Amino acid sequence: MADAPRRAARSGRLEPVEIVPSSVLAPAAPVGSPVPAGPRPERGPGLLLLLAGAVLAGMLLYLSFPPVGAEWLAPAGVATFVLVCRGASARRGALLGLTTGLAFFLPLVEWTATVAGPAALVALALLQAAFVAALGAALPGVLRLPAWPLWAAALVVLSEALRSRIPFGGFPWGRLAFSQGDSLLTPLAALGGAPFVSLVVALLGTVLAWTLLQLRSRRLVAAGVLVATVAGVLGGSALVPLPVAGDPVRVAVVQGNVPRLGLAFNAQRAAVLANHVAATRALAADVRAGRVEQPDLVLWPENASDIDPFTDAGAYRLIDEAVRDVGVPVLVGAVLQGPGDRISNAGVVWDPVDGPGARYVKRHPVPFGEYVPLRSVLRRLTDKVDLVPRDFAAGDEVGVLDVGPVRLGDVICFEVAYDDLVRDVVTGGGRLVVVQTNNATFGRSGETTQQLAMGRLRAVEHGRAVLVAATSGISAVIAPDGALVDSAPVFTREVLSAQVPTRTGTTPATRLGALPELAICLAALASVLLAARRRRSPT
Repeated sequence: MADAPRRAARSGRLEPVEIVPSSVLAPAAPVGSPVPAGPRPERGPGLLLLLAGAVLAGMLLYLSFPPVGAEWLAPAGVATFVLVCRGASARRGALLGLTTGLAFFLPLVEWTATVAGPAALVALALLQAAFVAALGAALPGVLRLPAWPLWAAALVVLSEALRSRIPFGGFPWGRLAFSQGDSLLTPLAALGGAPFVSLVVALLGTVLAWTLLQLRSRRLVAAGVLVATVAGVLGGSALVPLPVAGDPVRVAVVQGNVPRLGLAFNAQRAAVLANHVAATRALAADVRAGRVEQPDLVLWPENASDIDPFTDAGAYRLIDEAVRDVGVPVLVGAVLQGPGDRISNAGVVWDPVDGPGARYVKRHPVPFGEYVPLRSVLRRLTDKVDLVPRDFAAGDEVGVLDVGPVRLGDVICFEVAYDDLVRDVVTGGGRLVVVQTNNATFGRSGETTQQLAMGRLRAVEHGRAVLVAATSGISAVIAPDGALVDSAPVFTREVLSAQVPTRTGTTPATRLGALPELAICLAALASVLLAARRRRSPT
């Protein structure tokens, strides 16, 4: 065969030559050698662009909350966060989550700085953003699962559940549900509480993200899925019954105001007490003159008396005279000495005949605001711990009190943010819910409107009228369907008088308690485990 080409050349004839592909003749590449480069895959957005998207996600979430209150931006914020985390590694997802969390929490809780300074604000924002970072780390894997919009939404609720409980009892501020205090989704709170509302908001966001990805691939039918999802959610929400009927009771909410803005008002605690006494006596005068209908009970806010009336005879006399003048029981917010070297944040039932009686002591004092965890350790790092010179004690009884003709449920200030504390006073027999609060230390910040939105959601969640009594505002009367009946502007002296229904019926959310949240969190955990298993499995 080797002589064949020579013979052909000598004879002048060209023989056909078989062309053998070089890949057949080339030896096999050793295992582990580099693979020749093929067409370059499409490159995703760079890190700087992703970080910018993460900041945008956080800002959209912030704008959905009061004081801006563009609640429809909450799903858009979730969708943006999902899109920037798609395809990321766990480490990059954590970085993007941290960025989103800081862009969200720094403006949301900026009022923290008015009390404890910028360092406290940054510390709180970093702590809360750490939970969003964990969410960002887990999200990319879950986004590779079938039906990922549902699992991703559940993962958001799991993140909220964790940061609402740890550390030091958690900090539920900024849950998606609390952006929906007055929206088309609010009625859903009656079905599964705040966790269910958060799930629905997150699901709208994840479905929006899925739709945008499908449209990018020219799958136009995806737009129909988004429209159907939104229509189904809004239609279902509109069908949720929100009963508001109940035995009527007339309530007066006293907002006495404070002498001046800021934390320094505590040095003028006698003036704060005098303001509430004066406003109550003015109410009594209006009742006698026929200008205002006689209330069945009167509500004072948290810290209306920072002077313990049980140790100060002058404070006792002022309160007792005002209560006797108005002629009906008053729920007095007071700071009491004890137990031991601690103090107590309490609501005291003060009767015009029998004087002070039953009381509720705040069950969840605010860490670093009303008590300092690990005080001796932290004092070595900063003397700021002494801004809270004495720790508040935590009460151990649910705040259900008989005030005149009404058994009411009392929660104090930030306790309105905690699902279990509010539910306890309803299941304990509270026929309406009272939120005693002191927002004067936060000035004109968004804290007051954020807390008011929580009260409106709680009204719907449990089918109870909610009465907010604030030292400097915003005091409010909220109907069981979440409607704002009346409110007092910040830093004004005003008395709200309204007839509200007292109810004994319970909503599905009240009866189910924490079960919806538990089911959602278990689903989220299962999705994380499944994503981890798929990542480890050989392809």
